[in-house]
Amino acid sequence: MTTTDSRLQCALASIDAANKADPNQESFDNERLPKEYAYSLHMTRWLFELESDPSERMQIACRAQHIERWTMPRKDYPEGRKAYYQWRQACGRMHGRRAAEIMADCGYPKEECDRVETILTKRELRQDADTQLLEDVACMVFLERYFADFYEEKADYDREKWLRIVRRTWGKMSPRGHEAALKLAEGMPAHLLELLQEALADA
Repeated sequence: MTTTDSRLQCALASIDAANKADPNQESFDNERLPKEYAYSLHMTRWLFELESDPSERMQIACRAQHIERWTMPRKDYPEGRKAYYQWRQACGRMHGRRAAEIMADCGYPKEECDRVETILTKRELRQDADTQLLEDVACMVFLERYFADFYEEKADYDREKWLRIVRRTWGKMSPRGHEAALKLAEGMPAHLLELLQEALADA
């Protein structure tokens, strides 16, 4: 194993160990796994779906997308959209900081640690290809694994709110992400496919 391989495996293993401490669980391939660990595996799988030979920094960023998120629960912030975005930004800063710390411990140079931290904060979405790829991967994981459950959980949302949610998600994705999402949508439940089609008709 080369030094590069060793550093990458060290970082991924450390991120996995952190996420395996999540007290929340969800189903993953017919077993129960810590929620954020399961999420990180979905992120890695979709990264390789969208990018056949992803860089080390993208493998680390995708694996750390939600690292230890349960330590910063949404309920600690007030209700409302403004507070929601404040929470999301705080999570991104925390994820970036933790990933950078782990990378430094595994022997990565400071510039690479800082680069991954920037990607995870998503400060340069649209301007930075790595940040955009991370967002595409995250959107694909949401659409594939969590959209249906989220729809059921938020039964009080009206049609217009759902259309806004879908359009916002679509608006954050690149053409490559759009192509993958449309392919995925072919297998969605009919009511979600109809919602997607209606949202995109006016997009």
